[in-house]
Amino acid sequence: MNLPVPAGVDATGYTLGPPQRAGALSMVPVFGPSYPGIAPPRSGLKLSRVVTYGQVELTNPAASGVAIVPLHVGYIQDSAQNHALCRSAFIAAGQTLRFDDACCVQESQGGYLSERDQWFFVLPVELRPAALRLRGTSQYSKLWGDIARFNGSHGLPARGHLEQVLTRKRAVLTQYQSRLELLDGQVGALFFVGGELAGVEIAPDPVYFAEVWTALVCFAYGPAAWSHALSTSEPAAEPCAAGSLDEVRTGLRRRRQSVADEVGAWLERASWRPDSLVEEDRYLGLRLSTVDGPAVGGQVVTDGSRLVYASLFAAAA
Repeated sequence: MNLPVPAGVDATGYTLGPPQRAGALSMVPVFGPSYPGIAPPRSGLKLSRVVTYGQVELTNPAASGVAIVPLHVGYIQDSAQNHALCRSAFIAAGQTLRFDDACCVQESQGGYLSERDQWFFVLPVELRPAALRLRGTSQYSKLWGDIARFNGSHGLPARGHLEQVLTRKRAVLTQYQSRLELLDGQVGALFFVGGELAGVEIAPDPVYFAEVWTALVCFAYGPAAWSHALSTSEPAAEPCAAGSLDEVRTGLRRRRQSVADEVGAWLERASWRPDSLVEEDRYLGLRLSTVDGPAVGGQVVTDGSRLVYASLFAAAA
């Protein structure tokens, strides 16, 4: 299996590990080279202020290292309205960047935040195509209609309040964090929902990916897997009939190979291939580019042609 990235992006050195499965959600771990000097998103990036509806400020408090803001990151916090971003960005060490095109995902009061008051998520994959198209648009309520439809599709009141899923269903969604294992040295993952490729997430290094892992597996792809499981009947795995320990081991190897073959076939038949990149921003030698095609959306960071960061998702999710 090859890493599906846009043409012209050099993914040399990246390899795919054995797939893991938790109900309708399958994850293929990605291993590859680390890119130094990137501040991780939880310990090296802070939401410092909600200026007003649709305007938020993020700070990179590190003494060195540029922060790559995770695409479609959002924050749940006390004493301020919850927001999500429509785009990625670079923030230099010690700098603060204001996003005027953020999405308000719940009405509340603005204000300053303390670290204990906030945790971050990544927008559910069902909302990410709309959020990407709305980057650069300054209208705080611009995603409410999509959120209302998203909530309705999950059997919840059709309102523009994302916390109905992210907080009230948090116990259900966080099961994916415990059922899918983050591996040592993992820098990314391919996510499949119900046999369809839903996303490709690549981080600059294992520390960055470990810090964004929960936001991705539980909140970006967890809701789609949860919804799929509710609407379909997944066949239970057949018990492994064996008369000895060696037969058990043989049966497990066969089952793992069967899953690997199945997931490989899903990737081969995936109807989406990333379109060409459109450059949006630069920081020294790093370039932030957007993919916004009919089948695939997302953003990619490269150094020359070398892959540094990618967050790509099925546009029809």
